[in-house]
Amino acid sequence: MTQINTRFKNFFCKTNSGVILSIFLLMIMLLLALVSCNGNSNVRKAQELSGAGATFPLPFYNVVFEQFGEVNGDQVAYGGIGSGGGVRNLRDKIVDFAGSDAFLTDKEMADMPAVIHIPTCMGAVVLAYNLDGVSELKLSGQVIASIFAGEIKMWNDERIVALNPNVQLPAEAIIPVFRSDGSGTTFVFTDYLTKVSSMWASKYGAGKSVNFPSGQAAKGNPGVAGVIKQTKNSIGYVGSEYAFAQKIPFALIENQQGEFVLPSATTISAAASGEIPGDTRCSITNSNAPGAYPISTFTWMIIYKEQNYSDRSKEQAQATLDLIQYILSDEAQKITSEVHYAPLPTKAKELSIKNLNSVTYNGVTILQ
Repeated sequence: MTQINTRFKNFFCKTNSGVILSIFLLMIMLLLALVSCNGNSNVRKAQELSGAGATFPLPFYNVVFEQFGEVNGDQVAYGGIGSGGGVRNLRDKIVDFAGSDAFLTDKEMADMPAVIHIPTCMGAVVLAYNLDGVSELKLSGQVIASIFAGEIKMWNDERIVALNPNVQLPAEAIIPVFRSDGSGTTFVFTDYLTKVSSMWASKYGAGKSVNFPSGQAAKGNPGVAGVIKQTKNSIGYVGSEYAFAQKIPFALIENQQGEFVLPSATTISAAASGEIPGDTRCSITNSNAPGAYPISTFTWMIIYKEQNYSDRSKEQAQATLDLIQYILSDEAQKITSEVHYAPLPTKAKELSIKNLNSVTYNGVTILQ
């Protein structure tokens, strides 16, 4: 018996080790297949997501979507067509999410299935200008409103001169530049103007599209920035990153504290120091916080609370939430300052995670 055992042991040890390795690898493959068949929620095929909307956060989204793809394998296609167009696409149920710098009103929300707003970053709308020899320009809310209402027509108007006594302003006509498309940036800008000018509030109000009385229209933040750069004596409102990218100067804006402020991660964050409602829909323009840049804003991704629509799969819904969770992560939020935005305050991230936990597929919550 001892001789038999010894012969078996010698035979086993002399067997080609590659055969044993092959058997071991086969067992691992079978185990992985069983896990996949049992529907492990952490294992899914890579998805292709689509969104459309605001051009304001596009530089941030370009970076963060690419990084998300490298981490998760999912691909995100986003069309910068303006906030209004993005919301229309979501209403028509042809995208996974809409990007918007303007939160939906109660009336807009009543006209479509339940949605949730997820803030993705904070940014600033700046007054970019093209004036020969003028490297610094100070403006107040009242003066800005009067320029875009057509009441201040010349750069050497006494009201602008009073704010800039040491600046040589030209005796040239002002050319205002504004958005031609439905725009969250327009909403943020005009929301600010309604708060600082009773004239603007009564004549024009706030909205994604406003009837500006004079000036030149352009599509998207890139379009407005391009027109300003090419047009002497022009001034227009644009997302700060676009002014940085085009190397266009922009004005210091007077805040409620009487401070003339430029946008930065610090001054934008200061504008969000107040309370944030549970659904995160809030305006932070004309903040009364010391040091706050007065035309600051959140920008949102808007998604349906029930994700089973237009033949979307559960995996597609899961990928949508994975994308948003990644954007809310510290890894993604640290990118904001690198591209001239500001990271979300902790409260906004906490509320967003809570709201994501209410998102369902066929009535069952997706995040477990």
